[in-house]
Amino acid sequence: MKYLGIDIGGASVKLAAVDQGRVLWSGQSDPYSRPDTQQLIQAIRYAAAGRTAHADGVGLCVPGLLDETQRAVALSVNVPGLNGINLDALISAALGTGLGQVMVVHDSIATAYDIWSQRHLTGRMLALAIGTGIGAAVLDDGKPLHVDGESPGHFGQLDVSIAGHDVMGPDGGAGSLEGYFGAPALIKRFGGNLDSVLPTLRGDEVPFHALARAIRIAHAIYRPHHVVLAGGIGIRLAHALPRLRELIETNLSSIARPGWTLWTGDSDFHAAVGAAKLAAAAAA
Repeated sequence: MKYLGIDIGGASVKLAAVDQGRVLWSGQSDPYSRPDTQQLIQAIRYAAAGRTAHADGVGLCVPGLLDETQRAVALSVNVPGLNGINLDALISAALGTGLGQVMVVHDSIATAYDIWSQRHLTGRMLALAIGTGIGAAVLDDGKPLHVDGESPGHFGQLDVSIAGHDVMGPDGGAGSLEGYFGAPALIKRFGGNLDSVLPTLRGDEVPFHALARAIRIAHAIYRPHHVVLAGGIGIRLAHALPRLRELIETNLSSIARPGWTLWTGDSDFHAAVGAAKLAAAAAA
């Protein structure tokens, strides 16, 4: 049975089709910035490229504050075209009918689920989805830990202020992790295109000190066995992991689990694939 995963992100739409855990195809729209509803519909169609017929269900990731009663996004700052739009109607307008039930999934949970299922992990995994913003998911043997709604808390809004390098996060919070390591913050700090900037970062820059502080806090709160960096930025930081680990482990609390691992995801489509897998699992 074929399931679609649709990841509506802050910069583009990604789609994937999954059949019994196997990825059949994936596709991505052109980049956008603060799209309206019609632009979103066109982006979904472009990423699908006419390959969506006869799906048995859909897993959908959307950014922003979800109104579950109305099945709509109440507020999405970076994707205003989602605001107030019924999500079932959005998918029907983009891809037509006959796609089965649409299951709305938290993008960080979908990302974490794909990574967890690929690697057959055990224990507790913390996944940080670092892109336009920063989200987090905590899975206990594949099951999400819920603290607020479907999330383990608002990780991107942690105050990780670095002395002498004060920032204001996009939500107005002083010292937030997103103010140091979200895509807009990195572009503001380093300039240029992130595709060319990220390979030059070595792990000693101010944003890494903020990220290390956030992960140290996570060790005290969640005590993960595994920490994985994902999202469009996170998967491109593998070269900086040795130095990042040094920053994290320097006088790290003894509460941290011995032997914890740190690594990155390996695909821009983790959220889309994970959403499809979660839709399939829910239907089983």
